[in-house]
Amino acid sequence: MACRRLASRWPYAWPKTTASLSPRHGALPSSESLRDIINATCTKYGMEEALIMAVVRAESNFNPRAVSPKGARGLMQLMPATARELGVTNSLDPAENIDGGVRYLKWLLGVFDNDTELALAAYNAGPTKVRRYKGIPPYRETKTYVKRVLRFYEHYAAG
Repeated sequence: MACRRLASRWPYAWPKTTASLSPRHGALPSSESLRDIINATCTKYGMEEALIMAVVRAESNFNPRAVSPKGARGLMQLMPATARELGVTNSLDPAENIDGGVRYLKWLLGVFDNDTELALAAYNAGPTKVRRYKGIPPYRETKTYVKRVLRFYEHYAAG
């Protein structure tokens, strides 16, 4: 299956043990369970696994406990307000985070007429900024982010 082939091309190996991890958030999921989550969520919402894997890699490098300096959390780095709007109650839960992030990206693709670059720019900078600039905002971070995700996307799609 394409998703299995794509998911096997992860940028690093997941730990074999999670014994040293804080019990506060539970054990990290195995790479196999993350593959299953991504596959099931992409199938559920009709999204391309390669694109979601590219976003996850760019956002968190597949770290379900990633927290940015701005407060974005989890695999798809959902901001708290966005997570609340999406009904995500625990952004550090891989299944909830991926579900919310995939739904949000799918919505952005709809808003921006399936223009992947604009949807990715909106995922990074917010849809208001993309609308204001009528395209990718002139922020170095956003321009770099879009290019990076597209590069990862090509990599996973070629898998």
